[in-house]
Amino acid sequence: MRSRVWGSTAAVVLGGLLATGCGGGTDQTSDENAGRAVTGGYPVSVTDCAGAGTTISAAPRKIVTSNASALELLLRLGAGDRVLGTGFPPGRGTLPAALDAQAQQVKVLGRSVIPKEKLLGSGADLYIDTFASMGGMGGSGMGDAPTAEEFEAAGIKHIYLKSTACAARGDAPVTDLSAVEADITSLGAVTGTRAKATELVAGMKKKVDAVHKAIGGTPEGKRPTYFFFDYDAGTKQPTVTCNRQIANAVITLAGARNAFADCDGDYRQVGWEDVIAKNPDWIQLGVRDRGGEEANDTAFDEAERWLRSNPATKGLKAVREGHFLRIGSERTTIASVANADTVEAIAKTLYPGKVG
Repeated sequence: MRSRVWGSTAAVVLGGLLATGCGGGTDQTSDENAGRAVTGGYPVSVTDCAGAGTTISAAPRKIVTSNASALELLLRLGAGDRVLGTGFPPGRGTLPAALDAQAQQVKVLGRSVIPKEKLLGSGADLYIDTFASMGGMGGSGMGDAPTAEEFEAAGIKHIYLKSTACAARGDAPVTDLSAVEADITSLGAVTGTRAKATELVAGMKKKVDAVHKAIGGTPEGKRPTYFFFDYDAGTKQPTVTCNRQIANAVITLAGARNAFADCDGDYRQVGWEDVIAKNPDWIQLGVRDRGGEEANDTAFDEAERWLRSNPATKGLKAVREGHFLRIGSERTTIASVANADTVEAIAKTLYPGKVG
């Protein structure tokens, strides 16, 4: 079966595999990063946003990731030794210690979007694109992206993460982490790390289920309203997370109501008058990781100081009551095992004493 490669906005790795392990054969490659052999049934078929399929015939050996989200998932799956380069690298200290050390060894092909020539000449056999349909967040939708024909000529399979790449195209609000879990499951199949993928997904479900057990009975009207303040997106005109964004699921699962859940799509720019009209009970200071605790604290301080001093926001209920959460952007808005941790962290703040 001839593999298909798609253009920059059409495709995504989906959790539902069309076919796995024809004939029951297995393919093995060494995986020193995980300390064990990688095994899995190949070929593996995955689908795009429109339902069209492509086939991965063997475990990829040379992977490039568009940004830190896909890189982190591969590191957690134990496939990090096969990543030869990344764009949008994670800041030092962003990931847990062991993963951070591995992440810092990955070659940086681009501090933002990987240049087209560098990507096509990287020698990769697989490129994982995280934000294909989001022009401002680091996907191939930015800049001069390779065409499907150029990827094919270079021998690079081009796949995407569903939970972010297709977010804006969804036909219903995102209220759970099933899309992220599907990405992990699919990447586990593609890289031959299915057992680890199953373990990671189970761990996420366990945390989220514990939160639901603790606060799931809270009536909708009693749940606090919540505003994700994307400080790094600019303060002149706020960029809000709408109901197709992962953040909407994280906020909902934590027992809160996204102040902009009535906004269809992933992100949207609004006016401060819109935020004032929502008058949220809580505000998350969503700054992006600066590479260290001290630098992150400084950024959180700056975001809070801006809200307290700006005439348009200083009168908001959350600001007056000091209801701020200092939780970084990445673990809230991009596909990550840490999404479940963020659900737990928000719930502990909003429901003190109820969530263990």
